[in-house]
Amino acid sequence: MTQKQISILGCGWLGFPLAQFLIEKGSIVKGSTTSENKLEVLKKEQIQPFLISINEEKIEGDIENFLKGSEIIFINFPPRRIPNIESIYPKQLDLILKYLKPNQKVIFISSTSVYQNTNGIVTEDLEIQPETPSGKALKKCEEILQSFENKTTIVRFSGLMGKDRKPGRFLANKLNLNNGNNPINMIHLEDCIGLINQIIEKEFWNQIVNGCADKHPTRKEFYTKAAEKLHLPPPTFSKENGSFKIVSNKKSKEELNYLYQFSNPLDCL
Repeated sequence: MTQKQISILGCGWLGFPLAQFLIEKGSIVKGSTTSENKLEVLKKEQIQPFLISINEEKIEGDIENFLKGSEIIFINFPPRRIPNIESIYPKQLDLILKYLKPNQKVIFISSTSVYQNTNGIVTEDLEIQPETPSGKALKKCEEILQSFENKTTIVRFSGLMGKDRKPGRFLANKLNLNNGNNPINMIHLEDCIGLINQIIEKEFWNQIVNGCADKHPTRKEFYTKAAEKLHLPPPTFSKENGSFKIVSNKKSKEELNYLYQFSNPLDCL
């Protein structure tokens, strides 16, 4: 990859290792955090640090210099679980977009939570009908970006795993849970980074693309193995099963030629 300057809004679980990866590939990276204590951590990794916080009314911090000169703006802060997030989150996005220059490209991290349960396979072509407040907030932001004049790609990631995320703790020791036979949709951190890198290298703009592992084990299979790996009591499941979806990664493989490093979530535990 030729040297680029990239601004990563949100140097957290995904943004921080992504910044490290891009710097290793030769890019100049600016990174934002809401924590003053993390500024020095970013600086030590050669990430140009910025303290930036966004509410529904204003952006606090030097957003202009954070964005200045960057070819790609990576927007990576998920909707919080707060009341009125469906109206607050799009306002936060609008505030950011006002500062962008016409030649700056955007990668926006969304989620497969925008898909409704269909009891079948869901693809990027589906007319989405989210069922959760965060999913509805993301849908509104996607609609804003699809009418935005700048080149923009929306990445819908499935459930995130890898690094310090230990899914075995989530359901360990819980009893009589529903949906044990439902398939799960997951993606490893390294595949998140690999897919983003492929988007940048292939100039894959004005697109929506899913990021999800090839395999979809059942909830029971996954969370039982995850708990056992941590030597925790595995959850038990009732025979009751609800609606589900299976996220297709076909577009990412066929149009981006991306090969998933962690094709089966069970192998990541």
